Order: sequence, then C-alpha cells, then structure tokens
Amino acid sequence: MKIVALYDVHGNLPALNAVLEELKVVQPELIVVGGDIVSGPMPVQTLQRLLQLGEHVRLIRGNNDREVATVFDG
Repeated sequence: MKIVALYDVHGNLPALNAVLEELKVVQPELIVVGGDIVSGPMPVQTLQRLLQLGEHVRLIRGNNDREVATVFDG
C-alpha cells in the first residue's frame, strides 16, 4: 500500500495542487494530511480541494485548523 504524508499546507492551494499533480505519478492509495492545513491565504478552497479526494485522504487537524473547520462545518 502506498501512503503519502503531507504537512503544513497552510492554505496554499496552488502549492497543494502542484503536489497533487505530482502524486498522479505515484498513485498513492492514501494521503495523510497533517497539521496546519488551512491557516493561510486560501483556507476554504484548500479544504474543499482536499475533501474532493474523498476516501483517499485523512486529515489531522493542527492547532490553527480547528477555527476554520468549525466555520466550514457551519
């Protein structure tokens, strides 16, 4: 099983998209994204992009992610 771990995305959607594009070659079965995912310039868009990955992604919230996730969840 191929597992990829990403950390400290910090709401940087262009960088996340670049990494996800590179991962098409690797074709991981699971992507674990940990800590400080959305605290940055494009928090909502970054979270939406990660959620689009569906069952292939697991998110570990960092200390700055709780507030944004609460707002996103409504």
